[in-house]
Amino acid sequence: MRVPARSVPAACALAGVAAGLVLGGCGGVRAADLFLLQRSGNVAGAKLTLLVNEEGGVRCNGGRTRKLSDPQLIEARVITEDLRDPASHHLSLAPRPGAVLSYDVLTEKGRVRFADNSASQPDVLHRLALFALRTAQQVCGLPM
Repeated sequence: MRVPARSVPAACALAGVAAGLVLGGCGGVRAADLFLLQRSGNVAGAKLTLLVNEEGGVRCNGGRTRKLSDPQLIEARVITEDLRDPASHHLSLAPRPGAVLSYDVLTEKGRVRFADNSASQPDVLHRLALFALRTAQQVCGLPM
């Protein structure tokens, strides 16, 4: 049977998708990411990247995946839920003079940017900064 020329690209695309599904299935299902946090600043150890997923996996500065405790995972999920509104509005709070740390957080709903001393921070941003510090120290073994 001869395939019309205009059907070849569609057939190739379909074959590519099918191959991707088969190959992707070999590695198992990956958990959805809760958030990606990037912290920077002008002090030693300020640079931090945390990628937290729905099943409690966390990658610190691109390293191997580590495991959050159940209470830490619950905290991460609550923070993600509380970030929903600020992220969907792409909240960006300017640093005030004397800021030490800056945060850039990406969720499925959007992005939030703030500094440790930004004015009018919703409570969730304080909890997020503390979560980042504790996770860096307790889970990742980083100084800050």
